[in-house]
Amino acid sequence: MAFLDESGFLLIPNVRRTWAPRGETPIIRHRYRHDRISAISAVTVSFRRQRLGLYLHFHRENISQFEVVLFLRYLLRQIHGQIVLLWDCGSIHTGQQVQEFLRRHPRLHTESFPPYAPELNPDEGVWGHCKGKLANGRPDHVDELMDTLQRITRKARARPSLLRSFVTASDLPPFLRS
Repeated sequence: MAFLDESGFLLIPNVRRTWAPRGETPIIRHRYRHDRISAISAVTVSFRRQRLGLYLHFHRENISQFEVVLFLRYLLRQIHGQIVLLWDCGSIHTGQQVQEFLRRHPRLHTESFPPYAPELNPDEGVWGHCKGKLANGRPDHVDELMDTLQRITRKARARPSLLRSFVTASDLPPFLRS
C-alpha cells in the first residue's frame, strides 16, 4: 500500500515559534525570491513484512501529469507485486496521461481519499516533518534548499519509527494503520 502526495518548498522562510531573549523579537533576514522545489513522495506500508518505506522525487518546476507518471514508473520499479495507491483527488492525478499509464499497468490500483481530507494521508506527515526541519532557516539559493531537503529525507528514510509515526498520526481507520 502506498500513500502519495505532492508539496512545494520556497526559499522564503517558513517561520515558526522560536526562542529569543525577552523583549527581542527574532528577525530572519532573507532574499525575497519565489524560487521553489516541488516534491512528490509516497509512504509505503508492506503488511506482509511489516515494513515502511519512503520514496521521493524533487523537481525545480511545478509537478504536472508527466512528473506523476515518472514517479509512478519509479514506484513500480522499486516495489514488486500489487500496489494499492491512495492519493487525493488532484487534477494531475486524473489527467489523460496518468489514466493511460494506469491502464497500461494493471498491478497499480488507485483509490482516492475523500475531498478535503489531508488528515487521512500519512504522506502529509512527511511534508510537515520537512517543513518543521526547514523552519526559521533561510537558504540563499535553490541548490542549498535541495541539499537540505535531500539530507532531511535521507535521515527520515533511515528512521522506521518516524515513518510509522506518519501512519499512526493520520486519521486512517485502524486496520490500515497496523
